[in-house]
Amino acid sequence: MAPSTTTRRVRHASRAAAAAERENARKNAAAALQRSFDRRDNGGITGH
Repeated sequence: MAPSTTTRRVRHASRAAAAAERENARKNAAAALQRSFDRRDNGGITGH
């Protein structure tokens, strides 16, 4: 019974880590996209 409980705990921990990694990757992608928009969106009267 103990090995089964340990295995389940490890599997759950890795799933939580994978979810956190996906969330981090999503935030990084959103930040990169925002930076690209910021670089391009400098037009207008005072833009370059």
